[in-house]
Amino acid sequence: MNHIVLFEPRIHFNTGNIARTCAATNTVLHLIRPFGFEITDKHLKRAGLDYWDKVNIVYHDNMEDFMASMDGKLYLVSKFAEHVYSDVDYTNTDENHYFLLGREDTGLPEAFMHEHRDECIRIPMNDTHVRALNLSNCACMIVYEALRQQAFTGLELVHTYQNDKLK
Repeated sequence: MNHIVLFEPRIHFNTGNIARTCAATNTVLHLIRPFGFEITDKHLKRAGLDYWDKVNIVYHDNMEDFMASMDGKLYLVSKFAEHVYSDVDYTNTDENHYFLLGREDTGLPEAFMHEHRDECIRIPMNDTHVRALNLSNCACMIVYEALRQQAFTGLELVHTYQNDKLK
């Protein structure tokens, strides 16, 4: 099982978009408090559209609460990491994979990152032109790489629609 974990998310649109990705990929979403918005925020719900009831969301009061509940492999997504995310092996579908992303404004706590240095993964980018990638884009890239390696287990590779535009 794949898990996206957001540490103290600040921007409701990002969290809503990530929730939609989680609904589409059967990925569990973990939210670590405090948030930079109200969970009932209409903008948050709008970004997730009508998928909220399809998302398995787990709330944690703090990082310690999350770490105590985690039962799998942890990956910290950070621009400071030395390992490229696509070089990591996520193929073991019997293991839980937790992808932890930091706050949009400050990232993950530095001391926590040092404690988990070997679990840090990076999405390659041109750091000269851009400070950081969008959080919801990062979550999507990471979870789909894991799913690709897992042969998209549990997802429909082909779907037929009543009014299929390609038929």
